[in-house]
Amino acid sequence: MSSPRRRFGLLAGALTAALALSACGGASTPATTAASGDRTLVVYSGREEALVGPLIEQFEQASGITVETRYGSTTEMAAQLLEEGDRTPAQVFLSQESGALGAVAAANRLTTLPADVTSVVPAAYTSKDGSWVGLTGRARVVAYDSQTYSADQVPGDITKLVEPQWKGKVAIAPTNASFQAHVTALRVSAGEEAARNWVKGLKANEVQIHRNNGAILEAVNAGTAGLGLINHYYWARSETDPTTLRAQLKFGDPGSVSALVNVTGAGILTGAAQSPEAAEFVKFLVSPQAQTYFAAETAEYPLVAGTGAPKAVPPLERLGGPDIDLATLSSVQETVAMLTQEGLV
Repeated sequence: MSSPRRRFGLLAGALTAALALSACGGASTPATTAASGDRTLVVYSGREEALVGPLIEQFEQASGITVETRYGSTTEMAAQLLEEGDRTPAQVFLSQESGALGAVAAANRLTTLPADVTSVVPAAYTSKDGSWVGLTGRARVVAYDSQTYSADQVPGDITKLVEPQWKGKVAIAPTNASFQAHVTALRVSAGEEAARNWVKGLKANEVQIHRNNGAILEAVNAGTAGLGLINHYYWARSETDPTTLRAQLKFGDPGSVSALVNVTGAGILTGAAQSPEAAEFVKFLVSPQAQTYFAAETAEYPLVAGTGAPKAVPPLERLGGPDIDLATLSSVQETVAMLTQEGLV
C-alpha cells in the first residue's frame, strides 16, 4: 500500500492536470469565520456551496452548532486532507464522489462511523468498513436527441458508443470527475485493457469534447450532439419540465457498468472521532430532513428509504447498478493517466 504522502502526490497531480484543463470545481475558498459560541464544527466540502450551503444553514439553526466550511473541488479537499494529516483542522469531509472518500479512508484518515448512521443506507451505496457513509446517488446516463433518435435506438451499453454509427455524435467531458469515475469503474469491472480500448475507440470515433455535464446537456438539447454522457440530475433539475426537453435520458443496462450509480458521501476525520458535533452533523445528513432536501433541491437520489425521489426519473431500486465496491474508484489517478496517454485530456 502506498503512503499517505504518495496518495497526496497522485491526487494533487490529478488535480493540477484537471485545473489546467478547466475541470469541474473551483479553487478552494477560505473557511467561513465562526460566530461566537461554544459549539463549532469544521467541514471540508468538495460539494459546491450553492448546493449544500442552504442545508448546512438548516443544520446550524436546528443544532446551534456553528459550521466553518472550506469549499473546493473534491480532489483538492482530499489532497489537502492527506497533506495535512494529523494537523488538519477538518472534522468532517463532504465529497461529491466515492473515490476520494476511499482514498482518504485508505490513508487511515477517517474514523469508523456509528452503526445508526451507516445502517440506514443500503450496503451498495456506502463503505464496506463504515469509514464513510453515502448520502445521495448520482446515476450515469446517456442524454440523447429525441428529435433524431428513439429511446430504443440509443445504446444501454456505453461500450457500444465506439461503433461506427456514432462517429462524431457522442459528447463527453473527460476532465470531469464523474466521467473519470465512470471510466475508473470500467477499469475496475472490465480490466485495464478493455477500458483502454474503449477510450481509444472514443478518440478514434471523433468524440466531441465538452467542458462539463451542463455543456453536454446543452449540446444534446440543441441538436449539435446526438448523445452525451452525463449525470442524471443535470437533466432532472431543469428549470422547465425535463420531459418536454429535446434532450431525453437513456439509463444504462441493469447490472452493467453503464448503469453506474456513484454517490456523494461524508466521513469523520480521525482527529474528530470523539467530536459530538461531527457525529451530530453526519447523522443529520442521513436524516429525513436532509435526504428530502437532496431530492427536492439537487435532484439527486436520496439513499435513505422513505425520503422521496427526484422527479421524472426511475426509482433508484430500478436502476440495477453494477456490483462494484465504490471505494475502489479511488484509483482515479490511473484513469487520468490513461485519458492523458490516449489524448482525451
